[in-house]
Amino acid sequence: MPKAKKTGSDFNNFKPYEPSEGEEYMNSGQLNHFRNILMGWKQELMEEVDRTVHHMQEDAANYADPSDRATQEEEFSLELRARDRERKLIKKIDQTIDRIDNDDYGYCDSCGVEIGIRRLEARPTATLCIDCKTLAEIKEKQNGV
Repeated sequence: MPKAKKTGSDFNNFKPYEPSEGEEYMNSGQLNHFRNILMGWKQELMEEVDRTVHHMQEDAANYADPSDRATQEEEFSLELRARDRERKLIKKIDQTIDRIDNDDYGYCDSCGVEIGIRRLEARPTATLCIDCKTLAEIKEKQNGV
C-alpha cells in the first residue's frame, strides 16, 4: 500500500481479486480490477490536492507576529511537499494505467516473470517482481544511494 496514505481510504478498502482455477494471468477481469484500483487511488489523490488548495486559500492570513507567520509558512511548506510527492505518484499511476492499456502490466521489467496479483494489490504501480525489487534494494544499500 502507498506509504503516505491514511488508513480507511477507499484505496485500502477494495475487494481482493479472487482468480478462478486455471484463469489466465492478467486477463481482462484482472486488468479491470487493477485499473479500478488505480483510478480510485488517483481520484483520492486529486481530491486531496483540491482540499489543500482550498485549505491554503481559506487559512492564508497575514500575521503581524513573525512567529505566527513562520508557523503558517512551515505548515504550508510541509503540505506542499506532501502534494508534490502525490503529484509524482499521480504521474506514476498514469504511467501504470498506460501499461495496462498496452498489455504490459503485471510483468517484471527486469526478468519478465509475473509480479503476482497480491503484490500488485499491495503496490499497484510495481514494475519489479519481489526478487528483483529485493536485489535492487540491496544494490542501493551497497552503493549508498
